[in-house]
Amino acid sequence: MKIAIIGLGYVGLPLAIRFARSCVKVLGIDVDPQKVELLNNGQSYIKHIEASAIAELVGAGKFLASTDFSLVKEVEAVIICVPTPLTKNREPDISFVLETGRTLGPYLSRGTLVVLESTTYPGTTDEDLRAILEQASGMKAGSDFHLAFSPEREDPANEQSKVKKIPKVVGGYTPACLERATALYRRAIDTLVPVSSCRVAEATKLLENIFRSVNIALVNELKLVYGAMGIDIWEVIDAAKTKPFGFMPFYPGPGLGGHCIPIDPFYLTWKAREYGKHTRFIELAGEINTAMPERVVHRVADALNAQNKAVKGSRVLILGLAYKPNVDDERESPSYVLMNLLANRGAEVAYYDPYVPVIKLTREHPQFAGRKSVEWDRAAIESFDLVLIATNHSSVNYHELGEWARCIVDTRNAMAGVRVASEKIWKA
Repeated sequence: MKIAIIGLGYVGLPLAIRFARSCVKVLGIDVDPQKVELLNNGQSYIKHIEASAIAELVGAGKFLASTDFSLVKEVEAVIICVPTPLTKNREPDISFVLETGRTLGPYLSRGTLVVLESTTYPGTTDEDLRAILEQASGMKAGSDFHLAFSPEREDPANEQSKVKKIPKVVGGYTPACLERATALYRRAIDTLVPVSSCRVAEATKLLENIFRSVNIALVNELKLVYGAMGIDIWEVIDAAKTKPFGFMPFYPGPGLGGHCIPIDPFYLTWKAREYGKHTRFIELAGEINTAMPERVVHRVADALNAQNKAVKGSRVLILGLAYKPNVDDERESPSYVLMNLLANRGAEVAYYDPYVPVIKLTREHPQFAGRKSVEWDRAAIESFDLVLIATNHSSVNYHELGEWARCIVDTRNAMAGVRVASEKIWKA
């Protein structure tokens, strides 16, 4: 069997590797020619994906990357893994999905299966994408070609998160579409979870991410309440999670990051308006989580004031640019917001991240493009008035940080267990 995977990022590339290891020939399509060249040379541009895995599959003829959509006419199935961001007005932007459909459509062969994996609102697959594909191909979904939705469940750098082992939810446009989609994924995934429609599968993914967003907002709010009472939220969570039922630990932070939790809930918020419904829980959670960077900056100001310093003119080091520990993924990272807020208040801001040596150009924060991580040594760390821990990478030596830094604002409880003068540490 030969399939195509469109979009070779944090979702598409691991999926391509999994299928290629399952006796399926994989054509990887991406609009970025640099990515294509790297992959065909057996190299990786994602930190937690080893180049050797790619080189082995390329060498065996099981994986080929290309920018040429016309090659899709050679495959039996196409899986779409492209971004679904929000616009500046926080409305869904499915333009990448629709443009992929327009480009893909003319090359679809009769009987081909098309699966969308990009997170989106219910109705995207069987309404928006279907209409585009039918118009571009001149064929009908459900009879001439098959259509399905199967949400990605990728958790980068999580050793327990393996594509093969994560149960796969699959919804088809018709029963025959579902049958074709489950047959495809059964080649590479151990456990499949068929559902009655594309819309149910789309709604499932949104529920998963809304669940996380709401619960993170809850602990972020409790952090502020308990902090005012002199109670450490981290100690409270550690105690609560000893309960073997009815509780699941979530942890506070400086804001939400990544391409899922800060974005996906608002896809449902937008779609719900079409039905005259208001998603108050989702919107409240969004307000709380979005406000966290500002709260952290207030804490930074308090810590600097205790040293008789103002934010303006102070040198602040952001520790961690990636949105989560031990990855090089800085999409939607709250660290960018923190850097911007502090810079607007007159601070001289730098960052340290072993996974992000240079900041790439982003749509939201182009002003930081090209900046480089500082070196990790005593002289560099001591030169800053304050270090703000935004991401708790496990490779960072927090004992050295405690010894070298003048003042630390810790948003991740990273300094727990590190012996350091109490006046140095400010929890946020």
